Amino acid sequence: MEYYFSSILDCSFEEAESKALNALKEQGFGMISEIDMRQKLLEKLGVEIQQYKILGMCNPGFAYKALQAEEKIGIMLPCNVIVIDKGNGTTEVSAVNPIASMMAIENPALGELATEVTRILQETISGLKA
Repeated sequence: MEYYFSSILDCSFEEAESKALNALKEQGFGMISEIDMRQKLLEKLGVEIQQYKILGMCNPGFAYKALQAEEKIGIMLPCNVIVIDKGNGTTEVSAVNPIASMMAIENPALGELATEVTRILQETISGLKA
């Protein structure tokens, strides 16, 4: 089982990030954290990489249900989405596969919830290509 879903978009990094954020917002997700890996690695190590952002996305309704089912689930939250400049005008957008993340937790209620969130994220990321 893959631990992520991914789509390659024929557009700039900024446009791909905007498309992903808008599509996820339509599904009830909001960004609660953003890590600019390019900036951080340059700042901390003096190395340069391609544009690469980690977007911490959260759907409050799903997060609440997960917390009700498993107190320590916050360790696995939020749903991370990454945006990577692949060069030549293409950008990759990937999202964590919640089913793969939740396999380590033996809680049937979380399994059902992970299945629903997985479906939404997979459809959303796949739909970015359209």
